[in-house]
Amino acid sequence: MGCPPPVLPLCASVSLLGGLTFGYELAVISGALLPLQLDFGLSCSEQELLVGSLLLGALLASLVGGFLIDRYGRKQAILGSNLVLLAGSLDLGLAGSLAGLVLGRSVVGFAISLSSMACCIYVSELVGPWQRGVLVSLYEAGITVGVLLSYALNYALAGAPWGWRHMFGWAAAPALLQSLSLLFLPAGADDTAAHKDLIPLQGGEAPKLGPGRLRYSFLDLFRARDNMRGRTAVGLGLVLFQQLTGQPNVLCYASTIFRSVGFRGGSSAVLASVGLGAVKVAATLTAMGLVDRAGRRALLLAGCALMALSVSGIGLASFAVPMASGPSCLAMPNATGHTGRPADPGLLKGSSPPPMPRTSGDPREPVSSTKPHSRARDPAASPLPAPPPASPGHALLRWAALACLMLFVSAFSFGFGPVTWLVLSEIYPVEVRGRAFAFCNSFNWATNLFISLSFLHLIGAIGLSWTFLLYGLTAVLGLGFIYLFVPETKGQSLAEIDQQFQKRRFALRFGHRQHSAGIQYSRIEVSAAP
Repeated sequence: MGCPPPVLPLCASVSLLGGLTFGYELAVISGALLPLQLDFGLSCSEQELLVGSLLLGALLASLVGGFLIDRYGRKQAILGSNLVLLAGSLDLGLAGSLAGLVLGRSVVGFAISLSSMACCIYVSELVGPWQRGVLVSLYEAGITVGVLLSYALNYALAGAPWGWRHMFGWAAAPALLQSLSLLFLPAGADDTAAHKDLIPLQGGEAPKLGPGRLRYSFLDLFRARDNMRGRTAVGLGLVLFQQLTGQPNVLCYASTIFRSVGFRGGSSAVLASVGLGAVKVAATLTAMGLVDRAGRRALLLAGCALMALSVSGIGLASFAVPMASGPSCLAMPNATGHTGRPADPGLLKGSSPPPMPRTSGDPREPVSSTKPHSRARDPAASPLPAPPPASPGHALLRWAALACLMLFVSAFSFGFGPVTWLVLSEIYPVEVRGRAFAFCNSFNWATNLFISLSFLHLIGAIGLSWTFLLYGLTAVLGLGFIYLFVPETKGQSLAEIDQQFQKRRFALRFGHRQHSAGIQYSRIEVSAAP
């Protein structure tokens, strides 16, 4: 249903490979940073500049990428971003100075941000209503797989001469495979209809081919016309709450929690990255299976509720069992939009360089400012002191904190992680969808940066426990926002979703008691002009 059989696996490969490239580029710096520090003698500020340069490129893409996507089309934007990524990877592989590395990472950041937006929109427009949720969510699964793949390659190449050059270069492989898949796909839904493919009727009629469509400008996103202001409120609300619930920072605390229950040294780093990564993969696959059955609202509500409970549980546990938060220089913000998603989109924060990163954040969120060894006197030293011997009661609380951390990661990965970007790709009219998606994505990256940079200041002002409880309160507010304002879009064509918003001036209780109409399919006969 929705499109011919050959198109579905190709769309799946485009989504999966796009996410894999995104996740790989986010996390690869965690393994490359230490050899780069040794080869180039990088100071703390230079390491921060190198890590943050990807964020700068991604922010630029979120500001201008929407216009590129709407002007040149989704397929061309993805192909163009892959070319940019190849250029950036080549620059990184051949770089001989810090300036070359920063330039390459900035170019790569621009490419993956542009591609992430275009991929979600392209796949959502090309497939039918009952495949849209699974295939767009597949992008999120690809991000997590890409993160884990980067860890594996970082570990394998850690001792190789100039291994960091190979780490950066391997990112070209999934981008090339994605470009190959795109060559066999149409440019968009209009092109599909023109080729007489089986397509879902958008609101009971075929998509208009040509100049008969409505025109929207970027400023229309803030006007009452067709309830565009309400749509923008929904989109911004999702990406802001995705970040304000503290997801980037809770995960930077993962290594501390693992150490508190008895895992020391390298085992703490491995479990915090690979263990949480495996949990994220399992939760994202669960979301893929439920998003078109249970619906978007159900996953968002369930995920946000569990995030509120779990992060509050970590805060309460840390009241009874104090756990060191570690030197501020070693705090790893997010390396994840995702709200991005905008994560990444939110996401993965690579932390201590040797050979496995210290913590892992959510793949869909952008990499904010990872801060390697700023104030550490010994870069190789363990950032967190071993906890003192604990009573059985304290040990139980620490294990409870670990369980809450796992629950928090799972809840984000089947709620805000994939569903935010799916909803953003559905709620805007096609003519302005790229600019609207990019606008919300820019807030995702900016909020991610703000939350990450304010984390240590917040801990200093109110303490670690109250910081986590504040995140829990924010998740409760997000739960109310989702219940009141976010619509259910499962099983509906993009045109039907558009009509829902046009009929409602305000989004209050927009998704309550909705029933999706059956979707009709028909062959569209289009006579080609001679």
